[in-house]
Amino acid sequence: MVDRMSAHQDWVEGASIGISALCIVHCLALPMTLALLPSLSALVAWPESLHLWLLAFLLPMAALVLVSGYRMHREALPLALGVAGMALLGAAVLFFPETVREIALTTAGSVVLIAAHWLNWKRRHGCRVR
Repeated sequence: MVDRMSAHQDWVEGASIGISALCIVHCLALPMTLALLPSLSALVAWPESLHLWLLAFLLPMAALVLVSGYRMHREALPLALGVAGMALLGAAVLFFPETVREIALTTAGSVVLIAAHWLNWKRRHGCRVR
């Protein structure tokens, strides 16, 4: 049962890291691509609500994995980093939409959240009860 639950947590943690990495790609690659290809920017218009939907998906998933990891390994650093990363992402989307600050905060928040998930994963695998 423990291995099955851990495998599920690994999958969710991996998905969380992947989503955070996609945020970085989206925030850095898309604006650069659109700047280099002005004609494409008229064709691809991402609604600003997309960022709210991504945040609404990311926050509960990240919180679930980080809190369950904390319950297992009892180390606060991954959870604290996760909260900081989620706060940066939330601030970017809610307070600085469509600005350079949004890109900077989203990138920083994604990097911090990836670090939190990586540490959480290492801590969970370091304290497994067999």
